[in-house]
Amino acid sequence: MQENVFARADGEYNAIFQTLVSNLLSFRGRDGMSATLSLFLDFNLPNATTWFYFSFLLSVSLFFKFGRLLSMRNWDVVTIFLLVPGLIFIQPPRPTPLLTSRGLVDPRHPTLQIARLTAGGTIGAWQGGITAVGSLAEVADADWAPMPAPWLWYGYLWLMVGSLYFLCRCLVDLALVQRPALAPNLSFGGLAFLAAALLSCLVAVAFRGRAHDPFPEPQIDGAAKPNKPVGPETATLAQVREWTETRWWLARGSAVTCHLAVVVGLVLIGRRHFGDPAAGMAAATMYLLLPYTGLYIGQLQHVLPAALIVWAIVVSARPMLAGGLLGLATGASYFPALLLPIWFSYYWKRGSGRFLFAFLVAVSATLVTIGVSLAIDGSLEASLRYVAQLADWQPWKTPTSEGFWTGIHAGYRLPVFVVYAAFVLATIVWPAPKNLAHVLALSAATIVGIQLWYADKGGVYVLWYLPLLVLLVFRPNLVERRPPPINPDTDWLCRLRRALWGQAQPKTLTLDSLATSVSPESRRRLAG
Repeated sequence: MQENVFARADGEYNAIFQTLVSNLLSFRGRDGMSATLSLFLDFNLPNATTWFYFSFLLSVSLFFKFGRLLSMRNWDVVTIFLLVPGLIFIQPPRPTPLLTSRGLVDPRHPTLQIARLTAGGTIGAWQGGITAVGSLAEVADADWAPMPAPWLWYGYLWLMVGSLYFLCRCLVDLALVQRPALAPNLSFGGLAFLAAALLSCLVAVAFRGRAHDPFPEPQIDGAAKPNKPVGPETATLAQVREWTETRWWLARGSAVTCHLAVVVGLVLIGRRHFGDPAAGMAAATMYLLLPYTGLYIGQLQHVLPAALIVWAIVVSARPMLAGGLLGLATGASYFPALLLPIWFSYYWKRGSGRFLFAFLVAVSATLVTIGVSLAIDGSLEASLRYVAQLADWQPWKTPTSEGFWTGIHAGYRLPVFVVYAAFVLATIVWPAPKNLAHVLALSAATIVGIQLWYADKGGVYVLWYLPLLVLLVFRPNLVERRPPPINPDTDWLCRLRRALWGQAQPKTLTLDSLATSVSPESRRRLAG
């Protein structure tokens, strides 16, 4: 019975699809040129596995130093692909329940979508009609799962182990002082051309259609849940999504723009801070080449915080600009607040006050704006209530969302969080003083550490720290890269403060001021 139901559904669906395609081709056939051009527009991008093999071979060809097989660069080029098998494991879609928690039918269920297509086709309605939906739903929920649940857990286990390795690699980078300058195997112009070609392909991926996201938004009775403090979507990004969901191209365009900002930022970091434009272009090319970027090319929640953090590094010589950008990243995704101890100690006695001031202003402005927007919509109280009871970011609660920690008692996750919190607090004073290499390594380690204890799909948020990880691969010796000292004679803020303070102070008569106010001729007369 189940095989007959599937055969009929599949046959009807294929017939409808073939009818639509034949109509479209017959319409194009009216113009011979359009029919000919369609042969050159039949472009299919590779799947995740093919892209993994292709990008790995190309990365080795471009960045692997065959004359120094035991160099750290070679090891990083190979191991940066460590998380890809785990992501491939968890990418296949899981079956969705037919009914919501209120007992209502979910119209997005594949079963109902197939029934709608077959019932509305021009070749006739489905013989079974809606009565066969129950049998099809049972089959879909039981047998359509492309991967058993244990394999899904093994995929998240792979991501956890890989994230732990990246954390150790970032900590080891703190001890790597001498970094030889290893140029890529392709010239700057060749890397720029390849990066432009890769970006064009990724833009095509982002705009090719409304494909389902690998990790769809959680639902409550058919409506989107309130927003999470860390994870797929925060309150800020949820508001942006609501503003742009009627203009799908605008939402995808925003994500692509953030990826472009990351690419430009990596190039500028290589030029300004590394003193090697080729290293910056190599980092940008590898960022576009890695499968992680292509996997989440159209998802703003994965790339926006990384873009703001990268540009904070670009303008790291200006504490106020860096603090403002890091504050915006915190207001958008919350987790960059954990980088505050690292950056504050980096600017210690070299602009830490103005960095903290700009950070707090940016965070406050963002949160107040989103809070007012949620209050106007009437969802502020529901969002706060949902965040307060969410177990994903509260390690003392047993999580229920999909991930490595699903169903595992909170007593095992809580020690991991305690160790992570101690590490974040230790970054305030260790190491001291900090240079730019320490900021890159510790920032990447802090974001990677979130993947180890966050319950909801922990390990998949690779784009949060991927630009920093790529910079660690290509960075030179950055011991001398520290914030420039503030010169009170030329700094605009010090001059403004002196000007305002001088006007606020009352005029007092002193011997020095009296001496300067008397003319030289009068002083000679008094002396005579």
